[in-house]
Amino acid sequence: MVLSLRKFLPAVVGLFLLSVAVMALAGPATAAPSPAPFTPRRQISVNQSGYYSHAPKVAVLVSDSQTPLAWTLKDGGGQTVLTGETAVKGPDATSGDAVHWIDFSAYVTPGKGYTLAADSQISDPFEIGETNYGALKIDALRYFYLNRSDIALEQQYAGAWTRPAGHVSDSKVTCYAGADSTGKKWPACDYTLDASGGWYDAGDYGKYVVNGGIALWTLLNAYERNPGAFADRALNIPESGNGVPDILDEARWEMEFLLGMQVPEGQPLAGMAHHKLHGLRWDAMPGLPPAKSDTRFLFPPSTAATLNLAATAAQCARVWKSIDADFSARCLTAAETAWQAASEHPAMLAAEFPALGGGPYNDDKVADEFFWAAAELYLATGNPEYQKFYTAASDQLSSRSMFWGGTAPLGTISLATVGQDAAARAAVVKFADEVLSTMQDSANGYLSPVPATGYVWGSNSVALNRAILLALAYDFTGEARYLDAATEGMNYLLGRNALNFSFISGYGMQSLAHPHHRFWGNQPAKGFPPPPPGVLAGGPNGNPADPAASAAGLVGKPPAKSYVDDVESYSTNEVAINWNAPLAWVAAYLDDTARPILSGPRLAPTPTAAPTTTLSSPSATPRPVTATPVPPTEPQTPSVSPGFMVGGAIVLGLFAAAAVVIWQRRKS
Repeated sequence: MVLSLRKFLPAVVGLFLLSVAVMALAGPATAAPSPAPFTPRRQISVNQSGYYSHAPKVAVLVSDSQTPLAWTLKDGGGQTVLTGETAVKGPDATSGDAVHWIDFSAYVTPGKGYTLAADSQISDPFEIGETNYGALKIDALRYFYLNRSDIALEQQYAGAWTRPAGHVSDSKVTCYAGADSTGKKWPACDYTLDASGGWYDAGDYGKYVVNGGIALWTLLNAYERNPGAFADRALNIPESGNGVPDILDEARWEMEFLLGMQVPEGQPLAGMAHHKLHGLRWDAMPGLPPAKSDTRFLFPPSTAATLNLAATAAQCARVWKSIDADFSARCLTAAETAWQAASEHPAMLAAEFPALGGGPYNDDKVADEFFWAAAELYLATGNPEYQKFYTAASDQLSSRSMFWGGTAPLGTISLATVGQDAAARAAVVKFADEVLSTMQDSANGYLSPVPATGYVWGSNSVALNRAILLALAYDFTGEARYLDAATEGMNYLLGRNALNFSFISGYGMQSLAHPHHRFWGNQPAKGFPPPPPGVLAGGPNGNPADPAASAAGLVGKPPAKSYVDDVESYSTNEVAINWNAPLAWVAAYLDDTARPILSGPRLAPTPTAAPTTTLSSPSATPRPVTATPVPPTEPQTPSVSPGFMVGGAIVLGLFAAAAVVIWQRRKS
């Protein structure tokens, strides 16, 4: 009989898709991590993802030896390509480790599967060359789509992380009536707001204006700094293909929510912004966001939230002016209305409701928010009144890092980048020098950008926000030491740390797999997937404050080691929009600005020695690090990963099986 191939096409396509899925899972860059317990390992600490060819490349060996130790660098085929001796650095203050450095910066040949060995220890394999920052930029940005409220995450966009729409009832919410922690009773309001959209804040399903503000600003600042780095159709989100860069479509999802939190005209406190929106109790862990909730409320307005709205809406007005003039005008109106309202209520601090199901995000100092909002409004309007205000508050021109409760640096950065203000640029460079000083401290054995006092809740965002300021200092000065130090910050996050652990899911041999997140509970049998690639863990916390951290023995541990990859450890392993935003910013910078520079030879000597070569040993006379290239015995070629080889074999096997089935049917 005559056999039609069409009849068997579904089977063949099915086999093909299965094989593609197998190969995708074998790939090291963006595969979702599989469930595995966190087990700190004693080994040579490296950036488990990789290094640009001409970037500083320093690994850390833990050893009590007071004399240098021999080390070798091997390529993916096991061939020794470089040898040398360690530099003895001595004790690292925040981990308690006695460390040596292995500086293999001299080796620049691209390839995969490199490993370092010394003192019976070996590193995880890593890449030298282009690295994965382009993929990480996309993954870090997709975090936001995957945490959208009020929209179903469909398979064509979300893949394994599909879920129903959550909290569609946020389109009609009203005020909470009850007493706060001081006993003050807040009345109900006679209006409802459409507070739909926006991103879920962190591991919970709350939405908070102050944390949304800094996260949104960070994405918009990345775009304002270099619009060409962000394209339409880059993120595979529902808006892709509309002619607008996907990062702006994503940012608009949050901006619409912030606009919706403003008290309407004619009401008491008109123009102010409600501080937050969440339920009366914490949602189950793990658990899907419910489609509707009648116990979810607006909480009282605050000056801080109102100024977050003013600042980000002014930024919105600038960015969308040539893209969507109507939306730009709407943002500017909201921004100026919020500024006026905050000026009339300059000390309305956030009310706290500790017994209810949301975080407080309380901030008792708002001078920094006033400075930030005035700077953004001036840059959006040119109105000298706003300039007069932020100039009078010049003490806020910040030479420090940012967080949701310290936003003056955001205004400083906007003035420096958008306004090209010389004083603001000087402030950024001044703080970048302080970060370099931290990294160059003789007791900082892991070259961490986090200061000894910086191992707090969300310490990894401290590292990233400091890396942003280092990167900007390079923009403003052209001095390579700042660019080199910015890459060192990512080296820390991707495994060159006291835990030999990549805090970014899907990147590295052992990476974040069990974040404190309601949906990404990593219980596949119950329908809760592992985290998608590109998710940042909060990181080591010197004051862990959850039962899981206590059970893991973290209390009393050195701060740089006070971390556990456990879904219940919210004080060390939560995720958050204001942490993933600087991850996306830095990954984009390393991909679009650093890659062309660090992938090729330096065109001129570094003006000032990079941090990796200026630090001195606290316990021994500084010794030059010796590194000797080993001539290859055969031509070097990029190694092929075992996962790819296995995936390829499966592909061929499945197609062969399909062909046999078809041939046998035809024969019959």
